[in-house]
Amino acid sequence: MAESDPWLPDVLGGDWVARTVPLLPDDDGEVVATLVTRRATLDARAATYRPDQPGWPDPPDRPDRPVVLYIHGFVDYFFQTHLAAHLAAHGLDLVAIDLHGYGRSLLPHQTPNFCMDLREYGEELAAATRILREELGCQRLVLMGHSTGGLLAALWAHSATGRATVDALVLNSPFLDLNRPFVDRVVGTALLDVVGGRARYVVVKHAPSEYSRSLHRESGGEWEYDRRLKPPEGFAVLAGWLRAIRSGQARLARGLDLDCPVLVCASTRSGPNRADNPDLNRCDVILDVAQIVARAPALGSDVTVVQIEGGIHDLALSPEPARSAYLAAVVDWLAQHGLGEATASGLGGSRRV
Repeated sequence: MAESDPWLPDVLGGDWVARTVPLLPDDDGEVVATLVTRRATLDARAATYRPDQPGWPDPPDRPDRPVVLYIHGFVDYFFQTHLAAHLAAHGLDLVAIDLHGYGRSLLPHQTPNFCMDLREYGEELAAATRILREELGCQRLVLMGHSTGGLLAALWAHSATGRATVDALVLNSPFLDLNRPFVDRVVGTALLDVVGGRARYVVVKHAPSEYSRSLHRESGGEWEYDRRLKPPEGFAVLAGWLRAIRSGQARLARGLDLDCPVLVCASTRSGPNRADNPDLNRCDVILDVAQIVARAPALGSDVTVVQIEGGIHDLALSPEPARSAYLAAVVDWLAQHGLGEATASGLGGSRRV
């Protein structure tokens, strides 16, 4: 793997910077991932971590703020700057990754958001954590994943590299099971095992997402983001990708027995992803929250489940007061595990263990 490019100004503007991480090429050609953070974060960490200077103290003697490595979901990229600001206010630095084939990392020759096995992302997650530890002096790492990124985060935390690297796992509406009736999940998965490996680019589903459309300011939502990177019409769900997801979900269902503590956050209820749903902005319209709660114990022996009243699929983008309840739940749980500083109000949301 080639040496990573330097940090350059990011599309988010301000002091946000991005760094392209070259990966091993695949059959289609060049592959990259992208790390994103604030220049102020890099400067602050450089002030306390200078491995190039002779006589610099050993890692255990250095002051260190925990780093949160954030992994986005499907048809997504990192733009949640308010999440980084909230974590920073409570003693945690955020670095996000746009996975290969997603967002900033999607190259013209690539099929958007596609993979044949979730283990394909192991190379870039390992590269990201090496940069965090060796160049930014990160001693304590929190892995945070949303939706598909939550499933990936859990599986990678279970890997040999992840077990040696991740100190805590935070999952935001993780994609732990397929939001379909039982028969569809069983029969459909059996068909995918056959079709998905041979006809990987067969379209399983391709429909606009009312949820995604409703988030953007131009549609009356609260958020401004690049709809070329997160289009409301989405990207096609392809047979090979869904086969990879179902394989990952099956591995998780058998039990991961993670060593690190895990926080699983979800809304209190689900609903249809349709414009005529009056609760479109007050529930999860992408996943079944009951499935998330039911699957959570398979992650390990130290799992906390917090359900957020009025939360949407990406809890960090929920309307208030659900958004603040989610953010408070995250930082308070991390503080309980010696990572960052708690809020004044205590654990947000309804807590279930």
